[in-house]
Amino acid sequence: MVKREVDIVVISDVHLGTYGCQARELLKYLKSIKPKILILNGDIIDIWQFSKSYFPEAHTKVLRRILKFVAEGIPVYYLTGNHDEMLRKFADFNLGSFQLLNKVLLNIDGKKAWIFHGDIFDVTMQHSKWLAKLGAVGYDTLILINSMVNWCLRLLGRPKMSFSQKVKARFKDAVKFINHFEQTAADLAVDKGYDYVICGHIHHAEIREIKGEDRDGSVLYLNSGDWVESLTALEYQNNTWSIYKYQPDDFKTEAEDDDKTDSEDLDAKMNVLDLLERFKQETN
Repeated sequence: MVKREVDIVVISDVHLGTYGCQARELLKYLKSIKPKILILNGDIIDIWQFSKSYFPEAHTKVLRRILKFVAEGIPVYYLTGNHDEMLRKFADFNLGSFQLLNKVLLNIDGKKAWIFHGDIFDVTMQHSKWLAKLGAVGYDTLILINSMVNWCLRLLGRPKMSFSQKVKARFKDAVKFINHFEQTAADLAVDKGYDYVICGHIHHAEIREIKGEDRDGSVLYLNSGDWVESLTALEYQNNTWSIYKYQPDDFKTEAEDDDKTDSEDLDAKMNVLDLLERFKQETN
């Protein structure tokens, strides 16, 4: 397969280790591209809900593919989110082309980009973390039920549906939260004089110019969406940002899997799972 060359790729909210994670689709996407920079903008591994009893091979292959980028010398920035917040104690860790950070500032073709996950704007996260974790479990259960319903719909030849997107669209508070999140990020970016502010967290892919509220100036706000329902990423190429949306038809002829699984890979997998289990225990 000829890989697409992309200057910058931003993905977030993958939630590896949960039933809702669309790891197979993400793996196909990662295999199809050759980025010059890869930014993992939080909630890549869902350590909140991590269980050694559920971490499929496809999820491990996503991690292996990311490590392959690192081995090839491609700069990979892993920015921490709320579901992998225990990694924040290791922020500023560097290993070759891999960097673990809470946020990053990049100069992109002469423009300043401020990139971070965005959970800092979530009041629930700041004051009622137990409630946020409970909501995460409920969301994952909703996604699981939704996947079973969609399986039945496919058998009947009917289009898929998204429960959570219907819930978000129905409740004004959800729309209000998204708008407030975007405006807050934009206001802070305008104050700091940035050209781009790039977030994740709210599972809502977006690119739009936002004017500062009660302040002069504007900023290009970008959000990479998620790999649970939206299956989206941000791509930067030829001085232009765009939202990539996964389409199954683009991958009808899948390349042979070059991530061979042998005994060494399986041992490495178990070590990763043991490490994630320790992270989870330390935060409970």
